[in-house]
Amino acid sequence: MMEWRDQGAVLTMRPHGESSAIIEVFTAAHGRHAGVVRGGASRRMAAVVQPGTQVDVVWRARLDEQIGSYTVEPLQSRAGLMADRLALAGLNAICAMLHAALPERESHPALYRHSIALLNALQTPGWPPDYLRWEQALLEELGFALDLTRCAITGSREDLAYVSPKTGRAVNRDAAGDWAARLLPLPPVMLGQGPASRIEIAQGLAITGHFLTRSLEPTLNGRPLPEARHRLLDLLARE
Repeated sequence: MMEWRDQGAVLTMRPHGESSAIIEVFTAAHGRHAGVVRGGASRRMAAVVQPGTQVDVVWRARLDEQIGSYTVEPLQSRAGLMADRLALAGLNAICAMLHAALPERESHPALYRHSIALLNALQTPGWPPDYLRWEQALLEELGFALDLTRCAITGSREDLAYVSPKTGRAVNRDAAGDWAARLLPLPPVMLGQGPASRIEIAQGLAITGHFLTRSLEPTLNGRPLPEARHRLLDLLARE
């Protein structure tokens, strides 16, 4: 019998049979990992297995390659976010992006800590820049880190204004020249400069979205990034 215990956040839940559910949990040591919860479709367990809920889980299976079963204990409910449309959209986007981007059963401890911190931050105002930085961290975890430290052409650290859509490297305003229209605008918030406006957040998410789409192309197989992310961007544009 295989068995381990871990903590994590529920990413997805779908009914299984008459009374059970299959949940996917992003765990600290075991990554994105699915399992069956007996009675998980019951009214009593509904709040426990909702996406975003922080849980303590014990996973058991006869063989490691089997889906196995979870025993679940709630640690932190994020049901309070239901009353905040933007925060709920942020939670759904985080869960959907982790589900779409991460290989199953592969540990990502740094991204796990960053993700839990972001889920907690949704309860406070001013979290959208944190979500943008989280998408940058997700890109880095996937091996597509952006290089925004210096101009790819001149090496200068001054007046960085664009990102190359091919390389993910920053470009100085003067160095961009006639090519500026083909580059992605680089908002100051991605350089750690000052508070972020609504326009800057949109520009930043256009950059991360471009490279997430490219890095996840084999997984997405021609599909767009998760709809939950598009709903978040739409709400951010209205704020």
